[in-house]
Amino acid sequence: MSAESSPVRVEIVNDTAVVEFVAPSIVDPIMIQRLGEELYALVEEAGHKRIVIDFGGVRFLSSQTLGLLLTLRKKADAIGSQVHISGMKPDLHKVFRITKLDSLFDFHPTSEEAIAAMDD
Repeated sequence: MSAESSPVRVEIVNDTAVVEFVAPSIVDPIMIQRLGEELYALVEEAGHKRIVIDFGGVRFLSSQTLGLLLTLRKKADAIGSQVHISGMKPDLHKVFRITKLDSLFDFHPTSEEAIAAMDD
């Protein structure tokens, strides 16, 4: 992976931006900064109203990543976007429960289920 490659893959499925992380660890400050830029652009520049963040391949994340997700949620709320999380392993989900961030996001086992939940 080059220094300039994206930390995520984004695929549009049924008008939903599905974001998958490229690396299993989200702790590098430079990667997190680039990740923030890309996620914020989905809301601020592309105006996506439905976003699923798939944590299926992630094993570790930093507190800075949690802050990034909180900021993304605020930006999404400002334009009426939905942000759902899928594929999160129990150990990572525990971090969200401990920090009480679990009440700010909807969690789903798969990205397909997250997309379907947005249709309701």
